[in-house]
Amino acid sequence: MEIDVIKIGNSKGIRLPMAILKQCGIESKVELEIEDNCIIIKPVKTPRQGWAEAFKVMHEKGDDSLLIEEEIDNDLLEAWDERKD
Repeated sequence: MEIDVIKIGNSKGIRLPMAILKQCGIESKVELEIEDNCIIIKPVKTPRQGWAEAFKVMHEKGDDSLLIEEEIDNDLLEAWDERKD
């Protein structure tokens, strides 16, 4: 696809069709990378997006039990303290 580079104030820009933006999951912000003399435009990824909902579903299914014990062995703590000295 060929598109025009347009003047925007003192800068230049491009207009991307809405279909392309939707297909790529681009909403309001993007990441730009330069690689081999090419501009790569990617949607900004939000870390942990959707985690709250996923944890809620896990809790509702009873799948939120701890995998390891909460208590820490005192011998391990003492060994750690000795290591720091």
